Amino acid sequence: MTAEPGRNSGGNDRGVDGFTAAAGKTKAGEPSLMEAVADRDNLWLAYRKVVGNRGAPGVDGLPVERFAEWLKIHWPSVKAALINGQYLPQAIRAVDIPKPAGGVRTLGIPTVLDRLIQQALLQILQSIFEPSFSESSYGFRPGRSAQQAVLAAQQYLQEGRRWVVDIDLEKFFDRVNHDILMSRIARRVTDARVLKLIRRYLEAGLMRDGLVAQRREGTPQGGPLSPLLSNILLTDWDRELERRGHAFCRYADDCNIYVRSKAAGEHLLKQMKGFLAERLKLQINGAKSACAKPSTRKFLGYSLTAQRQARLRIAAQSLQRLTARVKELLRQGRGRSLTHTIEILNPVLRGWIGYFQYTQTKNALENLDGWLRRRLRCLLWRQAKHRQGRTTMLRRQRLTEDRAWRSARNGQGPWWNSGASHMNAAFPKRFFDALGLISLLDTQRRLQRHP
Repeated sequence: MTAEPGRNSGGNDRGVDGFTAAAGKTKAGEPSLMEAVADRDNLWLAYRKVVGNRGAPGVDGLPVERFAEWLKIHWPSVKAALINGQYLPQAIRAVDIPKPAGGVRTLGIPTVLDRLIQQALLQILQSIFEPSFSESSYGFRPGRSAQQAVLAAQQYLQEGRRWVVDIDLEKFFDRVNHDILMSRIARRVTDARVLKLIRRYLEAGLMRDGLVAQRREGTPQGGPLSPLLSNILLTDWDRELERRGHAFCRYADDCNIYVRSKAAGEHLLKQMKGFLAERLKLQINGAKSACAKPSTRKFLGYSLTAQRQARLRIAAQSLQRLTARVKELLRQGRGRSLTHTIEILNPVLRGWIGYFQYTQTKNALENLDGWLRRRLRCLLWRQAKHRQGRTTMLRRQRLTEDRAWRSARNGQGPWWNSGASHMNAAFPKRFFDALGLISLLDTQRRLQRHP
């Protein structure tokens, strides 16, 4: 099928997927907001987003690949239910994923239909709420990024705010108070059908192992609407910090506030604990929150040096996660050719350095580049398997017969040999460059020259 949902060449309002034209555009707060959500152009934009993101099926098992066919039959009745305020979302499917620091995070995967409706809601509500958000809020907002938050944090330090109040909210997405959130939404939305639909999404059951548990709090991660709802709720916190004149950066539930003394920071941390508990019914995670020197904390994967210029560096945990990922990929690639292994590695490395391109300490990237080449030399040594194979491999790389023979029989393990002079001589940096292995340091320099 090549035709766009909601569009055909015959002049009929109903397109190939049943999307029909709505009554017209509306302004924020007007009773016909739901018609704007169900507008054909808005739905088509939402459809492209949902299908482009692909994603796993929800509790109904309907995959994205069959969604267009399903919509042709069922969309008219779904739209009628939306317009009449009678649409009931299905339960969301619980999926547990491991956290980098241990434990699990539960995602709630809506059905593909509910993802479509949530995306359509998001596109309308975002235009209503976005102008009200703080300039210091960076998460899940158009035109804003984690890197911008990190650069703002660096600026605050360079201005003399040498202490950070690093606040992490305890299980934030699991503990959002529905009544408080809905009251914040109702400040700008008056269409009862939209409010009722959002409430139903908040209360949709969570299915795990075939059993559905009812929910009275939280907005599970996994649906398109949850990030916007988190920003709506936490805007009260932003405004309180602004009222107090604080310099801060917030990315979702991760907030860093920059102050000029430890005493001021410790006092502020106590005040914020009370404010969040009383105003928003949220708890601060005491184990992950503190007033400290920024050089001892990490923020969105970065850290900052203790010097006055507060240079950006990659946090140790971020380096560890990359090396763990590379090791995993190399374990999977022991039977593959080196060229194929590098083809698998490169997208991971490009994405990683694309995010960490603002680091100002090149030693970490130089060390990673050297470590990556050593891991690949280790892979080559393992693949050669036995002495004769290793001798042949080294001779092919133009080592003398005597040196190749002695190196292959040195009795040391693969990791030792991968760092030894004979493997460095046989497989220098230019060897890996010729195979297309990217250099993190060189890629960072190119990104900075051509952002």
